[in-house]
Amino acid sequence: MNSSDRTPADLLRSALAADPARPLVTFYDDATGERVELSVATFANWVAKTANLLQGDLSAEPGDRLALLLPAHWQSAVWLLACSSVGVVADVQGDPAAADLVVTGPDTLERARACRGERVALALRPLGGRFPQAPEGFADYAVEVPSQGDRFAPFAPVDADAPALAVGGAELTGAQLVDRAREDAAALGLVPGSRLLTGRTYDTWEGLSTGLFAPLAAGGSVVLCRHLGQLGADGLAKRVESERVTNTAV
Repeated sequence: MNSSDRTPADLLRSALAADPARPLVTFYDDATGERVELSVATFANWVAKTANLLQGDLSAEPGDRLALLLPAHWQSAVWLLACSSVGVVADVQGDPAAADLVVTGPDTLERARACRGERVALALRPLGGRFPQAPEGFADYAVEVPSQGDRFAPFAPVDADAPALAVGGAELTGAQLVDRAREDAAALGLVPGSRLLTGRTYDTWEGLSTGLFAPLAAGGSVVLCRHLGQLGADGLAKRVESERVTNTAV
């Protein structure tokens, strides 16, 4: 990655320029058997579409606060990078009543209703599927995002020194986030091409770092496993082998 990268969106742009075809996020849900692999290019396309939805249809502006009520999931990773692209603060598991808009999974819909701004719901179904019937009062992400543009340009430059992420009671600017991700990558022994497998949740910095930011900062990739406890030791060993995992953080 480039030493001049100061936001997560910068890291993604550098990854796209370096090798768009390599895997970036490989997602497993061991409760459903789902497996999704996204190359850098495919992931960046999802991020661009989501950022266009966020900036355009949802009218989000730099400094706005988005309560992100999602589990560790590939679509959660997309939303984190989309927020960085626009300059929106991703408040992970934050209070919807104090947020300008909310993005929620199916298990937190009632909590999300406390938000008075725009509300988006994700079904978190395999292949990014939509809800059979959209929840009342929410836009269905799977319905809204496909028609969005494949390229994104922010209306205003994103300030790397402005707040970018809130998690676990701490708030980080884009530049601080990138610095911490680089430090974590070094501590984990990640180098370009590393494959990090993690089963950590996305409600702590450690989970977000191992599950996205540290591999991205290192020029590596992540094997993100939800419900990893259901896999068992033998299954985990086979996955480590089949996915060519080089590092683990479970």
